[in-house]
Amino acid sequence: MTTFEDFDFKAPLAQAIRDAGFREPSPVQKEAIPLVLEGRDLIAQAHTGTGKTAAFGLPILQQLRCDGSVEALVIVPTRELATQVSDEIFRFGKSLGIRTATVYGGSSYTRQLQHVANASVVVATPGRLLDLLKSGKVELSPRFVVLDEADEMLDMGFLDDIREIFTHLPAERQTLLFSATMSREIRALAECILREPATVSITGGNVTNDKIRQLFYVVEERERDDALVRLLDYKQPEKCIIFCRMKKEVDRLRDYLAAQGYEARGLHGDMDQRQRESTIRAFKSGGAEILIATDVAARGLDVNDVSHVFNYHLPFDPESYVHRIGRTGRAGREGTAVSIVSPHEFRSLQRIQKSVGSNIESRIVPRIGEVHARKHDALLERIRETQADDEVFGLLETLKEEFDLTTLAARLLSLLRDTEEVRGADRIGKSLEEIERLFSRMKEDRGGRGSYQKRGRRNNYQRNRHSRKRNDYDKRR
Repeated sequence: MTTFEDFDFKAPLAQAIRDAGFREPSPVQKEAIPLVLEGRDLIAQAHTGTGKTAAFGLPILQQLRCDGSVEALVIVPTRELATQVSDEIFRFGKSLGIRTATVYGGSSYTRQLQHVANASVVVATPGRLLDLLKSGKVELSPRFVVLDEADEMLDMGFLDDIREIFTHLPAERQTLLFSATMSREIRALAECILREPATVSITGGNVTNDKIRQLFYVVEERERDDALVRLLDYKQPEKCIIFCRMKKEVDRLRDYLAAQGYEARGLHGDMDQRQRESTIRAFKSGGAEILIATDVAARGLDVNDVSHVFNYHLPFDPESYVHRIGRTGRAGREGTAVSIVSPHEFRSLQRIQKSVGSNIESRIVPRIGEVHARKHDALLERIRETQADDEVFGLLETLKEEFDLTTLAARLLSLLRDTEEVRGADRIGKSLEEIERLFSRMKEDRGGRGSYQKRGRRNNYQRNRHSRKRNDYDKRR
């Protein structure tokens, strides 16, 4: 099947798909939709941004009876994702008369219950959904149940809640599980809640989107801020997310970038719901070009036009890396993931690269001259694309009385160029030769210098140190 017409959807649904600009299904949609239409339970592994919502939403909408009951339940990890999934399903289903309800914590029980009473599709986060089920405020008998971003829900500690939720759901149902990664825990959960599921895996050996170019830059710890600013100046992202490990790091970096003239907003777990919604709304609408966030705060964040993701520090585990960089390269677009790495993080980088199965390319931080050249190219492009209005032509005639055209153009360009300041030292970070030497030294260390006993003690120390860091990180994020 190569187009959505091949699925033979109902006429109103097919028209909604065309209105949304969908023509050719993505790989996960191409494989999953026929299986869902056949009534099969499903395990689908695909990275974020590949159209998973439509992969389960469209075939479910095709089969809804609109009999006045909740026929489909979609469980997602965060309130932001709940809102986004609900909006997308409503967009496709409104021409069919299908209503959706969104259920998550931090909002009025009464209003949510009213919406559920009139909905065909409910999109919910685990905590609030379980509260409603256990209290008896709602009784659900959906024909379709979807676990979306299942690995994120497990990472956030919702495994027990999910198991309990399924004790309140009918045994006769079609269950669909979507996940970017497929850990042992995910497979164990699937065995409990799915019946003879079909399997779709779009990732192969590479669990990241091949439209995302992955780069890393090696700097000393003290150079991390300067490297970030230089890379922002050079790459000129249209919209980007910078990931930090801790909440206090988000706040500090937000203030630092704001002082450098960037429109930056922070997002972390200490913010209340109104602050979170305001920040996300500003980022989506273009009111902020940079979002600085912790992993937990950004889970489920779905913004299609993010051009770059920056890892201010590497995450502790490969799964977090996959989720971070999956915020770019969405909806068929290309994206860039940039990691700023110190020499002490090389082993973490190798572990991530081996786990995700993709090539993370080494680069050197651009020097001032390279940034100037890139900015000049961008300036010329802006001039070519800018349309002049009548008022400007009047101003030009006035200036021509004082300057010849060449002098006038040179002065105007100088004004524009003077706003393009490049900050920091000329050279930041390691050269390619220095990076190669660091890799060689690490290989030699791994190859056996020192006795087996010493290596064992060193490895135990590293494991304990990593465990202490991880525990400390969990407390602070």
